[in-house]
Amino acid sequence: MGILDIIIILLIVSWLGGFALHIGGGLIHIILVIAVLVFLARLLGFSI
Repeated sequence: MGILDIIIILLIVSWLGGFALHIGGGLIHIILVIAVLVFLARLLGFSI
């Protein structure tokens, strides 16, 4: 598991925690969307 995978997992956990505890605001949603796009790009074989 690479560092990018760990960051993606942490962002998803933070995003879910934001729903439960109402922390983070809109910034975490923007960062999560970027993380998901990077994850999908790596999954499909693009080199990022």
